[in-house]
Formats: sequence, structure tokens, C-alpha cells
Amino acid sequence: MSLYRDVGVVLRVSKLGEADRIVTLLTRRYGKVRAVAKGVRRTGSRFGARLEPFAHVDVQLHTGRTLDVVTQVQTLDAFGVGIVDDYRRYTTACAALETVDRIVTEEREPVLRMYLLTVGALRAFSGRVRDPSLVLDSFVLRAMAFAGWSPALGECARCGLAGPHGTFSVIAGGTVCAACRPAGAVRPAAATVRLLDALLNGDWTTAEASEEAARGEGSGLVAAHLQWHLEHRLRSLPLVERHEATIDRETRQPESSNPVPELIRQRASALEEGNGPVSSPGPVNTPGHS
Repeated sequence: MSLYRDVGVVLRVSKLGEADRIVTLLTRRYGKVRAVAKGVRRTGSRFGARLEPFAHVDVQLHTGRTLDVVTQVQTLDAFGVGIVDDYRRYTTACAALETVDRIVTEEREPVLRMYLLTVGALRAFSGRVRDPSLVLDSFVLRAMAFAGWSPALGECARCGLAGPHGTFSVIAGGTVCAACRPAGAVRPAAATVRLLDALLNGDWTTAEASEEAARGEGSGLVAAHLQWHLEHRLRSLPLVERHEATIDRETRQPESSNPVPELIRQRASALEEGNGPVSSPGPVNTPGHS
């Protein structure tokens, strides 16, 4: 398989040499793929603008000895355009992509469900219809269910006794009954547990009717549960702004939002320029790549 094609989401990018980047993609057929995009950091590279985080792309790659090489890219969805000019949506979307990157550890292992979940979350962030904090928490809960870490919400996480139960333990794996309650367990409000169950099961009517206090408490439980299982703190989570912005009831758009760096907005806007495939520069003899 010297040359292959797939669709995927750009999770992150990192610098390589003077003009190249390493791009981490979550693809539909091949799962997580790391590839070199050559020359994309040069001034005026339209090819590079299509390989920014949040981009949903059709990409052609050449198999290399250590890392594959991106040879052609076509934008499918420029989700970044609807994300990067709103601070809350930008930080929550970053947290979602970091969550995917941490959960999916094996490369070239098909993870179709996670791919579809990620595309759906980015479409929700970009669409600006739902509260981004709710979208993030719903995404994280479903991503943990994919990984086998879904919190028990309707029964005791230890003995399986049917609930609802009023105590939640991250260590135990969700709500616990009085007999199984370990040290350090917390007592969330019943509305918080109902909200988490609604987010896990896609009940947006219940989720959007929840109070701000339940949303804040629920976000804390979701973040703690995720990072306990990852055994790693997410760098993007402390940057997430959890308070609810003022929403125009007719347009469902925020009346005001915090700015993000101008460079990021420019890169996102570049994604909208042209829909045809853009090929990378000619082959470059980089050690470790074929």
C-alpha cells in the first residue's frame, strides 16, 4: 500500500524542520494516522491552511518508512471557521480533540465510532446551536463509553444495585449505593446526575432545560472521571470557559464573545478558499521517509 486515500479530522499539528509539519489525523478507515506535510509552513502555502486542527479533509498519503507523507488534500468541512472566533467554542473544541488524541492511542487501528463521534461534535461546535460546554461534556461521556469507561449513573458502580443513588465516586466508576460508598465520594445534586444521563444518551431536551448549577457540577464530575481513567491531565481543560454566554433567543447566536488570536482566524478563513484538491510540493529527501 504505497499510496492510499481516506477522509479524516485533523487532531493536532507539530513543527518538523524549517518548513514541514507532522499532522495527526483521525481517519475513517485507518484510525489514527501521523503523517508529514512537507513545505506547509512556507509563507502563502494554501496546502498548509487545509491541515489545521478542526479541519475535515479528504487526504491522499504515501506510505513512508516511519511516517507517511501527505501528497494531496481537499477540504470537506471547514469546521474551524465557525469555531475559532468564539473563545468558548474554541477552547471546548480543543479539549474535545485532545480527548480523542489521548483515548485513541494505537495508530492504524480502525475506530469508526470515534471518528463519527468526533465529526459530529465538531459539527455541533461549528453550528453554534447548542451550548459548547454541554456539547463537550456529551462528547466526553460518549468517548469514555467507547473506551469502556462510561460512568454508572442508573445503578451502583460496585454492586449493581438499581438506583438512582445520591453518591458519586470517580474511583468506583460512577454512582454508588450507601453500602458501597468509598471514602472521598461526593454527593451531587439529583439534577446533576439526570443531566449526565441525558448527555450520555443524547436527550438534549432535558440537557438544555438544566440549570447552570447542575451544568457546572456535571462538568466537574465528567472532567474528573476522564482524567482519572486517562491517568493524565488534559492541558486544554483549564482554559475552557464554563459560564454560559448571553444567547439571542431568535438566532441562537452569542451576543458577544471573547476574541481569539488574529492568526488563528486568518488560518481558519483560508480553509474556505477553493474546494479543489491541493497537492503538496514535489518529493523532498527527508531522512526516515520514503
